[in-house]
Amino acid sequence: MTSRNEAIHSEPVWRERSDFIIAVAVDSANSKVNSEQLWARRLDDLCFELCCIPFFAYDIALGDIVETDERFTITRVSVPSGRYVFRAYFGESYYPRDIMAQELESRGALIEWSSTNLLAIDAKDHSHAAELAAYLQEHEDLGHLMYETGRSS
Repeated sequence: MTSRNEAIHSEPVWRERSDFIIAVAVDSANSKVNSEQLWARRLDDLCFELCCIPFFAYDIALGDIVETDERFTITRVSVPSGRYVFRAYFGESYYPRDIMAQELESRGALIEWSSTNLLAIDAKDHSHAAELAAYLQEHEDLGHLMYETGRSS
């Protein structure tokens, strides 16, 4: 993160598709982060496809088509991708993070690390999201992590 409390993606999952960086405001009441840089593919002047999995922002997902203002800050999702975002927080858990990452990838998830404790997870559709949610819930019940969805409602 930078001194402006901006989350940055160092390894976006669709890096090869991206050609631009946009931003999204983050609800700072729930986080020390107040904005997030997002890798994107420019479709026209103010329209972009998201090429990374959001770490902190809600209600946007990998592959969404979004509109921005002239400062390239997201104003709305114009075409949802149908993908789902989860976030796993490991905190004080001793469960091996690399094993969790491998297990999620073996289940078809795309992942991005924000830090050693925070993992963003992408599910390709509703049924895949249900499968991953059940898996993450099992690990939360065992005390390996805490997880949330990337949706505000």
